[in-house]
Amino acid sequence: MELVAGCYEQVLFGFAVHLEQEESGGHRQKWTPVDDFTHHAHTASLSAVAVNSRFVVTGSKDETIHIYDMKKKIEHGALVHHNGTITCLKFYGNRHLISGAEDGLICVWDVKKWECLKSIKAHKGHVTFLSVHPSGKLALSVGTDKTLRTWNLVEGRSAFIKNIKQNAHIVEWSPGGEKYIVVVMNTIDIYQLDTASISGTITNEKRISSVAFLSESVLAVAGDEEVVRFFDCDSLTCLCEFKAHENRVKDILSFEIPKHHVIVTASSDGFIKMWKLKQDKKIPPSLLCEVSTKARLTCLGVWLDRVTDKKGSLPPAAEPSPVSKEEQSKISKKESGEVAQEEERQSKANTKKCRCGLTEDSEQPTKGNSLVSAKKRKMGEILEKKNRKKKKL
Repeated sequence: MELVAGCYEQVLFGFAVHLEQEESGGHRQKWTPVDDFTHHAHTASLSAVAVNSRFVVTGSKDETIHIYDMKKKIEHGALVHHNGTITCLKFYGNRHLISGAEDGLICVWDVKKWECLKSIKAHKGHVTFLSVHPSGKLALSVGTDKTLRTWNLVEGRSAFIKNIKQNAHIVEWSPGGEKYIVVVMNTIDIYQLDTASISGTITNEKRISSVAFLSESVLAVAGDEEVVRFFDCDSLTCLCEFKAHENRVKDILSFEIPKHHVIVTASSDGFIKMWKLKQDKKIPPSLLCEVSTKARLTCLGVWLDRVTDKKGSLPPAAEPSPVSKEEQSKISKKESGEVAQEEERQSKANTKKCRCGLTEDSEQPTKGNSLVSAKKRKMGEILEKKNRKKKKL
C-alpha cells in the first residue's frame, strides 16, 4: 500500500508502507512507511487527491488535474477542463473519475481514454464537495450557492435541489448508502435516504475539516484542532476522542484490509499517521506508524495495490436503480417545497442538453479537456485552414 498526500508547497508525497513480522514472534506486525517519491507537478498548492486500483489523481489551485500511474510509477498527463481551483475528486471504480471545481462544474471523465464524457453546470457558485452513492447511480454535491443537489448519474441530470441555510463544505454517503451527512462549519446534519429528512445533528467543538464513515453508524470527525472524535450517528453521542496531532487535522480516511481496520490522518504539522481501530469504537485507536513530510499537508489518499476493483464503472442505464422510484418520489416530494422555481426551470433546461447517460461514450470531449487532444486540435485547425482556402478558390 502507499500513502499519498498533497501540501501547500505544491508537492505530492508518496510513502510505501511495509508490513513486517516482528522478530519477537507472535502475530504482531510492524508497519514501516518508506519514502517512495516526491512529485512537483503543480504550480500551486494541492487541494484534492483521489485513488483507484491503478491511478492517483491530484487537483490544485492551478486549475489542473494531474494523473499518476502507480503501477508504472510515472506521470500519466494532465486534464485542463476546469477554470478555477479543483475542489473535489472522486473515482467510481476503474472507469470513471468525477471532478468538481470553483467554476461550478462537475465533470465526468472516462478513465480509459481520459476524455470528458459530461460537463454539468452544477452550482451557481463553487462546487465545494461531492459524493457518489455506493451504487454509482446517484451523486450529491454542495456549493457556495447554499444548495444541496442530487444527481441522477444514469441519465446525467439533476434529480432535485434542496436549499440550505448556509454554505455546506462537505457531503458524504454512508457505506451502505442508507444515509448521508451534510457538514456546515462545525455541525453535521444526518439525513435518511428513505425520508430525505434530518434524523439528527452532531456538533463538533471546532470547524470540521474532514469526516470518514467507520461503519454505517459510526463517523470519525476531524477539525481545526489536534483531536479526532468518533460519533454514533444514531444516538448522536461522542463515543471517544483522542489527540492525533500537534496541529489541526486536515484530512482523515479509513480502509480495511484482512485483519485490520485502519484510519489515516494528515495534519498541518506535516505528519501522516496510521491508526488501528479497535472493535469497540469507544476505545481510542492505537498508533501503527507515522511519517513526517515537513510540509503543510492539505489532502490525503491511500493507494492499495489490488489486482481488480469490485466496482467496475458507473452502471448502465438499463439496470434498475437500487433507490426505488417510490423512494425517489418521496425525496422529491419532501424537497419540492424548498426548491426555487427558477432553479427547477434552469435544471430542466440543462438536462435537455444532456439526456444521455454518463456511461455512454457518444459525446465528444470538450475542447481542451482530453489528455491527448492537443495534437488532434492542431490537425483540426490545419484542416479547417485548408478547407477555407478551397472555398476561396
